[in-house]
Amino acid sequence: MHTFTSAPGLVLQGFAPPLRLSDFKLIAFDMDSTLINIECVDEIADAAGRKAEVAAITEAAMRGEIADYKESLRQRVHLLTGVTVGHVQQVLDHRLQLNPGAADLVHACQTAGLKTLLVSGGFTFFTDHVRDRLRIDWTRSNVLEVSNGLLTGRMVDQPWGDICDGEEKRNTLLQTCAQMGINPAQAIAMGDGANDLPMMGAAGLSVAYHAKPAVRAQAMVAINEGGLDRLLEVLV
Repeated sequence: MHTFTSAPGLVLQGFAPPLRLSDFKLIAFDMDSTLINIECVDEIADAAGRKAEVAAITEAAMRGEIADYKESLRQRVHLLTGVTVGHVQQVLDHRLQLNPGAADLVHACQTAGLKTLLVSGGFTFFTDHVRDRLRIDWTRSNVLEVSNGLLTGRMVDQPWGDICDGEEKRNTLLQTCAQMGINPAQAIAMGDGANDLPMMGAAGLSVAYHAKPAVRAQAMVAINEGGLDRLLEVLV
């Protein structure tokens, strides 16, 4: 596979730019550490005094060192038992920020006529906020179970399944393409962790954003420096 760096911190593999943004009809984003600056589960765990423990599991999962993503997420969510909804709101209000270039890239895609999809192994508490802020068309993520204002340490099953893992991300991308009547080759998928690789592999253009080594190695575009909007240097 031909690899070259078109500009500092921007690596392209297997194709030569430019591509036209208008050739694509859908862009799918991971959320945590891609569209936003944090891993939400790690920040929620901070309230339980378990951030280091949870973050270590998250890091291993994102690097692809844990084979069963669903089980790793169940373990992390269990460690959140007893955290208040108020603390989850504080994470949203005070720690969550869009990553640099996120709003500009989403707006450019929407202006070019692309639909937008946010598909996350994180939680609806945060994806709903990001969806509304960026006017994203569709989301899929996990629901934290709450009882009496406290997290129970479990997630709620949804009509499509139990947990949004890598395979569910891929399925969601393919289902959305089918719903739109487009070929997956007309989709872009952006992510940073191993659980993003299945959907990135199904898309016509895969983009790694400040990603783990295994993800950078397999992506057609790797943005290693700067903001998400650097993708616009590749797409005209």
